[in-house]
Amino acid sequence: MKTRSPYLNYIADYMLTRQYSLRTINAYLGWIAKFIHFHNKRHPSSMGDAEVKAFLDHIVLKRNMSPRTQSAALNALAFLYKHIVKNELSLNLNFARSNRQPKLPVVMTPDEVKQLMSHLSRRYYLITGLMYGSGLRVMEAVQLRVKDIDFITNAFKFGTEKATSIV
Repeated sequence: MKTRSPYLNYIADYMLTRQYSLRTINAYLGWIAKFIHFHNKRHPSSMGDAEVKAFLDHIVLKRNMSPRTQSAALNALAFLYKHIVKNELSLNLNFARSNRQPKLPVVMTPDEVKQLMSHLSRRYYLITGLMYGSGLRVMEAVQLRVKDIDFITNAFKFGTEKATSIV
């Protein structure tokens, strides 16, 4: 496990006490650390809109990152300045927006899916079939429990969501 600065540990503790997901915490800490290192380890309280703009411009113009990546970085920094530094960023930051085209998803044909499924071991066949047939995401599939499945109606539900057919 990486050792973090006391400042990043403070931010992690702040987020944990407010029940942020671990994935969000790690993503935000990563962007905050990159931001601090980009500005030669200056403390965020000594920086503001201009430094955030310079960082967001850098990740798009020099690193050629996607719009979603730039958005993730902006969200992390907006969180930092709103909740930790207590000095919100300006709503009209004028930074270079990523114009990189999003990648189109590759969709398999039904025959390709059948061929793939025929090569799966029994161990992975059920979960893969559930994901394909119902549109479950990976994290939804691995968090699925037997109690979430209604075998009478062949449907499942998470929490308060209404049942979704699995056939």
